[in-house]
Amino acid sequence: MTDTSVPAPLAEIIDDFTGVPDPQRLELLLEFADELPELPERYAGHEDQMEQVVECQSPLFLAVELEGEPGPDAPVRLFITAPPEAPTTRGFASVLTQGLDGVTARALLDVPEDVPSRLGLQKALTPLRLRGMSAMLGRIKRNVREQTGIA
Repeated sequence: MTDTSVPAPLAEIIDDFTGVPDPQRLELLLEFADELPELPERYAGHEDQMEQVVECQSPLFLAVELEGEPGPDAPVRLFITAPPEAPTTRGFASVLTQGLDGVTARALLDVPEDVPSRLGLQKALTPLRLRGMSAMLGRIKRNVREQTGIA
């Protein structure tokens, strides 16, 4: 059964994770870490212009932008950076970037809070690390709400 509250790109990523045995899920997360998009020039080296997610064990900074008029149909652009020596944090950032970048504000706000647990990484990672990904998603949603005025 397809969960319509999860945008298609993110649903595909979740399917990728749940489609492999437990031991390989961490490897898949590390592959995502290598695929975290580079920051655009306006943010590269300017983490002070981004928001730090302090709940993450590693320094992680994000910026959320809306394209066009702020509202429920505005596409959301995500920019996230984490150091190479923090591969799980980078992996989570990459999952969220690849799964949510470009979706509408309403679609992003409708994403269930339990997405991190849907990846099936509970056996491979500590609860603290999983909370870091939840915090990233929460911070992204808060930014979208602030920029759109959607409750």
